[in-house]
Amino acid sequence: MSAAPSPSVAESASSAPVPHRIILVLAIAAFASACAFRICDPLLPQLSLEYGTSTGEAAAVVTIFAVAYGVFQFLFGPLGDRYGKYRTVTAAAFLCAVGSLGAALAPSLNGMLVARFLSGAAGAGIIPLAMAWIGDNVDYAQRQATLARFITGTIIGMAAGQLIGGVFADTIGWRAAFAMLAVIYLAAGVLLIRLRPVGTGTPQTVAPGFLAPIRNVLAYPWARTILLTVFLEGALVFGVLAFLPTYVQQRFGLGPTASGAIGGLFAVGGIGYVLISRKLISSLGEIGLVVSGGLVLMVACALYALGPAWTWCAVGSLLSGFGYYLIHSTLQTNATQMAPARRGTAVALFACCLFLGQSAGVATAAALVQRIDPQWLFGGTALLLPLLGGFFAQALKRRAPGAA
Repeated sequence: MSAAPSPSVAESASSAPVPHRIILVLAIAAFASACAFRICDPLLPQLSLEYGTSTGEAAAVVTIFAVAYGVFQFLFGPLGDRYGKYRTVTAAAFLCAVGSLGAALAPSLNGMLVARFLSGAAGAGIIPLAMAWIGDNVDYAQRQATLARFITGTIIGMAAGQLIGGVFADTIGWRAAFAMLAVIYLAAGVLLIRLRPVGTGTPQTVAPGFLAPIRNVLAYPWARTILLTVFLEGALVFGVLAFLPTYVQQRFGLGPTASGAIGGLFAVGGIGYVLISRKLISSLGEIGLVVSGGLVLMVACALYALGPAWTWCAVGSLLSGFGYYLIHSTLQTNATQMAPARRGTAVALFACCLFLGQSAGVATAAALVQRIDPQWLFGGTALLLPLLGGFFAQALKRRAPGAA
């Protein structure tokens, strides 16, 4: 197995139209999952005070979520292919509600870490398998537009996570932020049960065991290239993003709400990309998108490092979100088609590499900010991001149509 199928081959999409209400509820569940990922970013100073620890040690609540999210893709991908992606997403939403409630009630940092681990582990079954389910049920010609509607929930969740975390910290308390997440997850799970299409619980015929589907996906060289690129992307982009709210609090004296809002502008930039994505795709093509994305991200990180006022960081966040989705949208489109017969496993591995990259990036950044000025972190990342865009652009040039 050396060549990944082209979009016209091995399609498993159903000819029946996908109910828009299901896409909306899946987007709501994705919103909560993305929100949970970013909600702790502006809370790190409060968590360090609450539990009597340093900001770097409190950052473990971000890292452990990302690690659990990434590692458990290895479980949820094959589970979705075997028992049904829709059913698995529904169960994951309820488990995330339990984890979020545990975080709201955590009496110690260790208790918070356990709750965040559960939330991250269960959250691994939402966004990737929802994307894979859309891939199974939406024709390729309509898939990009449908995925764009679904991913809007993820993008807004990234913005809302940092903003909600900051707002609750400044008002009724950070614990209420996690209680709110529990309610959203619970509502999404109930709605998914009520809207469940006929036949979504039918088990799939797949190779036995969890390793066989993973080996099948990794047999494609092009899939390995995509997975490596998204790992590096997650490490570089989100390692910086996680510490941006703390950076602007300490450097410019802003409060949690303001710093969370600045970090949340990343998602506004992402939505800006969604709004003009069709024009950009037609005018730039895949190679132009990823090269431009690397350059825009370089400018964003330079603004973080060199900006003399917080407004420069706000502009940097907008550009960061826009530049990220220039690259990530191309990676994401390839991920839904790199192994159609094992789409749940393939997209889960994609998410696994993204969020393992995030965890590696956050852990590395946490170690660095305790030893160097954060401006050096942003400056170094600014130099690496255009290299990442160039690397993937060259990989796209070398790949012949339909080859891996």
